[in-house]
Amino acid sequence: MIKSALKDKNIAVCILASGSKGNSIFVSSQTTSILIDAGLSGKETEKRLKLNNIDTKHIDAILVTHEHSDHISGVGILCRRLKVPLYISYETYKQCEHKLGKIEKVEYFDSSLGFEIKDLNITPFSTSHDAVDPVGFSITQNNSKISIATDLGIVTTLVKESLKESNLVIVEANYDIKMLEDGPYEWHLKQRIKHRNGHLSNIDAKNLITEIMHPNLNHIILSHLSEENNLPEKALKEVKNCLKDNGVNIQVANQYYPSDIFCV
Repeated sequence: MIKSALKDKNIAVCILASGSKGNSIFVSSQTTSILIDAGLSGKETEKRLKLNNIDTKHIDAILVTHEHSDHISGVGILCRRLKVPLYISYETYKQCEHKLGKIEKVEYFDSSLGFEIKDLNITPFSTSHDAVDPVGFSITQNNSKISIATDLGIVTTLVKESLKESNLVIVEANYDIKMLEDGPYEWHLKQRIKHRNGHLSNIDAKNLITEIMHPNLNHIILSHLSEENNLPEKALKEVKNCLKDNGVNIQVANQYYPSDIFCV
């Protein structure tokens, strides 16, 4: 399925789940397939891959952005079941090792150094979130680039530089400011979400995309929307204000079913 979907493209992406109940992203070239986070159960991950005719036997590795349960709850079981290595920062691994269980092969990466998994070139970059060593990823193959920036409270210069020249970006648009302020959350939780180590609002996402926009940015996927403090139509409306009808494909990732396969 992936080889036929790619055709003359270099990287395929499918968002399996996005939100507080679980996050996972499938990324593949013609010869290499990885999961970025595995916050669903092993069974549910396999089910969602199969909905796009993707076989788990082709997965070569699992990468982790940070240790929160909605990003790691299926990591241990999937690494053992698929017999694949886990790529994770040392600090993050030590924080969640007890939740992952025994994993045969763990590869530590540094958030300031790139690495390769077969023909995928992967560059982690630090993000501001309430975790020990949170990262996003930029991934390149030949002349194609995708970038993933979710679970971050502020957009730093490093984040903007890391996302530049991407053909596809997965960007957090967690909350609508008014919905959060008027919503049912307790004050301390609202402050945590708005904190520099919390999450990005729709306006933050729009501002980020405005800064990194270029003619070859073909796909924008808004992710990690709060079910209580946001609506897909609100996020889309806000971000579309900066796109000027330039033909870019913009969608919202879903918590309960996988996205289409995007190819760049």
